[in-house]
Amino acid sequence: MSAPLVVSIPHRLGREEATRRLKAGLTRAASSIPVLKVDEERWEDNRMIFRVRALGQAASGHIDVADDHVRLEVTLPWLLQRFAEVAQVAIKNRGNLLLTKRG
Repeated sequence: MSAPLVVSIPHRLGREEATRRLKAGLTRAASSIPVLKVDEERWEDNRMIFRVRALGQAASGHIDVADDHVRLEVTLPWLLQRFAEVAQVAIKNRGNLLLTKRG
């Protein structure tokens, strides 16, 4: 098993507003990426637990929402690990858009 992919995204929204945006954002973000399908999205307090599928491969992880940052941790199957660096940049860019634009 490989090390998880971790992305931390700073924000100035506070925990409640960041959580509100994320609750609306994952499914919408996934719908704009044709190869990505959300299999599970479940919230427990300030943590979203998720399972997604891309290119026939399942990946699971969680997002922790803090007052000043969001931390995503996802474990990728070996087939998707070669896309980890690209995924990390895409997640950070998408997260920054979601957490910095007016909403």
